[in-house]
Amino acid sequence: MVSATHTANDDASRNVQVFAFEPGQVVQELGWDEDTDEALRSAIEAATGSELVDEEYDDVADAALVWWRADDGDVTDLTDQLVDAQTVLDDGARVWLLTPKPGRDGHVVPSDIAEAATTAGLHATSSLSVAPDWSATKLDTRGRGR
Repeated sequence: MVSATHTANDDASRNVQVFAFEPGQVVQELGWDEDTDEALRSAIEAATGSELVDEEYDDVADAALVWWRADDGDVTDLTDQLVDAQTVLDDGARVWLLTPKPGRDGHVVPSDIAEAATTAGLHATSSLSVAPDWSATKLDTRGRGR
C-alpha cells in the first residue's frame, strides 16, 4: 500500500517540472506560512539542489515564489509584494505567484492577479495547478508591449 505522503511527494515532484528549475538555481520565497505546500517546497529544493532563500536574501536570485492569500491584503499590497519579489532577481528571471485554488480559503480572483501583475511591470502568462490546494501563475517581464 502506498502512503498518502509518498503519493503527495510523487505528485509534487511531477508538478515542480512546470517551473523548469535547474540544479544550482537560487529560488527566493516570499509569503511562506504554515499553510504552504511542504511537498511542493521540498520538490523545488530537490530540483535546484539547494534550500529556498527567504525575504532577507540580498544576492541575485534566479526565480521568486510568492505565496499569496486573499487575506494577505488587497491588490495594492499584492502589487507591492510582486515589486519586492523582483528586487534581487536576475535579468529575465521569472516570478511565480502561488495562490489558493478556487473554492479554497484565501482564493485570489484572477482579475486581482492580473491588475497587480500589470502594475508591478509583469505579465500573467498562465495559471497551473501545482499542488492539491495551490495554483501557480507564471509572471513574466517579457511580452508586455511587444
